[in-house]
Amino acid sequence: MTRTLGDAGREKTAERLLKSSANKFYDPEVDIDWDAPLVEGKRFIPEERSSLYGTELWDRLTPEQRIELGKHEMASIATNGIWFEVILMQLLLKEVDNGDPTTSHAQYALTEIADECRHSTMFARMSNAFGCPHYGPVKWRHRMAKILPVIGYGPALYGSILIAEEILDRLQREQMNDPEIQPLVRMVNRIHVLEEARHVTFAREEVTRRIKGMGKVELAYQRWLIAYVSWHITRSLINPYVYKAVGIRPKEGYQAALSNPHFRATLLFSGEKIMPFLDEAGLVGAPGMRLWRSAGLLPNK
Repeated sequence: MTRTLGDAGREKTAERLLKSSANKFYDPEVDIDWDAPLVEGKRFIPEERSSLYGTELWDRLTPEQRIELGKHEMASIATNGIWFEVILMQLLLKEVDNGDPTTSHAQYALTEIADECRHSTMFARMSNAFGCPHYGPVKWRHRMAKILPVIGYGPALYGSILIAEEILDRLQREQMNDPEIQPLVRMVNRIHVLEEARHVTFAREEVTRRIKGMGKVELAYQRWLIAYVSWHITRSLINPYVYKAVGIRPKEGYQAALSNPHFRATLLFSGEKIMPFLDEAGLVGAPGMRLWRSAGLLPNK
């Protein structure tokens, strides 16, 4: 089969990313000292990024409880990150299965899957090092997400990947050089940021390529799908059960977080890089606008 000029551009990008992956990658088993103890008094996230920061519930917590809550929130983000990456790997495997595995494009997709396997192991080991339970998404959301590899395709597929990756990237870039954050968290963040930069390039180009020439009906579906998936991503970052670790009822803590303007500011901050790109690409619009605002990635009117 003859490859088009668009395919040629895609192949060129994939070839460049394959070379970058070969030249610079981390093995968390080797590059992280998992036997090093946590540093007493160091935070796991900046205080102002805690979901309860600035609320009455936050004011009731002791300094030690605030650090403990941050530890469990980081464990929730990490184990939800595993969930995001497992779904991403399924989507990429679907792409490879439906395409030509001899292309550089398919081979880079497989390389990205290998990266995500290492990242998922890294996040799991970090959560274990904290002594935290496996949080991940709540059960009903975990079950419902199994349909995404079936209904997800096109620019919304890669756009959803970008939302999950770039939200985490934005927060991790802020924390990876912060001396007040645990060294283990900073190293995990540094590894993830470096390798995700390639994944972001790959996904952004696919969004731009796949949305070209799309009809109005199909575009409306793509806009709804990415907004709906993004709503679930932001709502799942903090599992309600993290609040039990500091004596707060899960429902009370989660409701306080959702209504907390400081937490909403954190969500807006996390989306500052990706939302303008998706808007320019044409994926932000009706019928998904209410979902974007509810997700916290666009300001309320």
